[in-house]
Amino acid sequence: MTTLPLDDARDGRRTGLGRLDRGLARLGDWLGAHLRTIRALQWAVVAVYIVLVAVPAFLPLPDRTAHLWSNLTLAAQFAFWGIWWPFVLLSMVVVGRAWCGLLCPEGTLTEVASRWSLGRAVPRWLSWGGWPFVAFAGTTVYGQMVSVYGYPKPVLVVLGGSTVAAIAVGLVYGRDKRVWCRYLCPVNGVFAVLAKLAPVSFQVDGAAWAASPRPKRAEAFTCAPLVAVKTMKGAGACHMCGRCSGYRGAVRLARRSPNHEIVHVAGTEPDAGQSILILFGMMGLAVGAFQWSSSPWFVEAKQALATWLIERGIAWPLETTLPWWLLTNEPAHNDVLSLLDGGLLLAYIAAAAIGLGLALAALVALATRVLGEWSWARFHHLVQTLIPVAGCGLFLGLSALTVGFLRGERIDVPYVPEIRALLLVGASLWTLRLAYAVAGLSDHGPRRIAATMAIGGATALSVAGWILMFWVW
Repeated sequence: MTTLPLDDARDGRRTGLGRLDRGLARLGDWLGAHLRTIRALQWAVVAVYIVLVAVPAFLPLPDRTAHLWSNLTLAAQFAFWGIWWPFVLLSMVVVGRAWCGLLCPEGTLTEVASRWSLGRAVPRWLSWGGWPFVAFAGTTVYGQMVSVYGYPKPVLVVLGGSTVAAIAVGLVYGRDKRVWCRYLCPVNGVFAVLAKLAPVSFQVDGAAWAASPRPKRAEAFTCAPLVAVKTMKGAGACHMCGRCSGYRGAVRLARRSPNHEIVHVAGTEPDAGQSILILFGMMGLAVGAFQWSSSPWFVEAKQALATWLIERGIAWPLETTLPWWLLTNEPAHNDVLSLLDGGLLLAYIAAAAIGLGLALAALVALATRVLGEWSWARFHHLVQTLIPVAGCGLFLGLSALTVGFLRGERIDVPYVPEIRALLLVGASLWTLRLAYAVAGLSDHGPRRIAATMAIGGATALSVAGWILMFWVW
């Protein structure tokens, strides 16, 4: 996509731009010029975050008479799982990673900690491309094992532990950087792929950058998430903080097509780590994690295995429990998972991740091969077209918690099934549109249609998992 030239970047006045474009450019400049205001807002979010994470863990669990508006524990659960996570996820598709750069408490704390960092260089193991999937999978699975959505102590362990780790990384690596955010944050990978769909981003005019005089040291900026701004083409790594806005008259906040990055940029940056995250994480593992508690298959497998064990006089897997920080153990609330439950939980999620991931990968591979000789670059590019339906599934899974919390308060959200169906249909059509465009880069004939149909098969397989969860079971 062609980027319009930037003129007189210091005061935000740019010629040749429409009103909306000038407004966006000024907004980017405002962000860069009001760092103190943003930091004050960040510290306010940190304060609320610490209260919601830490305090409920030391309070008695709410009884049946408690309500969201009268009990801090319930309010914190609703804030995190009913509002915070689903709508932060949605914000990535709307405004890119603005949450990361402007509001995220972990980002704020790790960057502040890095001011006193040992300043060590980022080691090769820490920048390994597989961390986004490993961190996402590990956090998701562990959260299910300890029922992080339902109890405050697991929240303190999962979110609080992540925050402590973010601070520790900040104290060791980099200086005034967000090394944790760039490489190890459990949701960094998910946010990076969803931000590719955002209709706004900070864009760099390479010609203007090259033509501008070398700026004075006082005009330099620090890119906390370690983005090479000069060569930045997409929004996946950018935290939208605005510090680079107007730099060398070449950087501005601007509109773009939501399809642009997937079609025209992702193919130049093939990423196996992102493909694994999308196929096996967002579209495989996440389905199993959201499904297992309502799945009749899980219940049938448990009953069959329990019967088999009892017939052989083996009762300890059904009777043995673990501490709450390893496996859900809340007898006062009749919520205890045995070793059998825990083992089946892990098996169900693993089966969903591996089974769905391999099936989806096979369909994408079919689309890749239909378009010509095998190409890993084309395979990874086609995987990127699945981001809309993958992100939609995550949002629906998390927003189901929102609906559940509200129904617990006897607040009935209208048209929930219709909204879910509309979102799935819209995301599926978006994925097909992207697939058709990406396939068109390799072939314009029947092969293009065949490849799009193969991606359509992957889309249908993904949607089927959510249909089972919301409409069948």
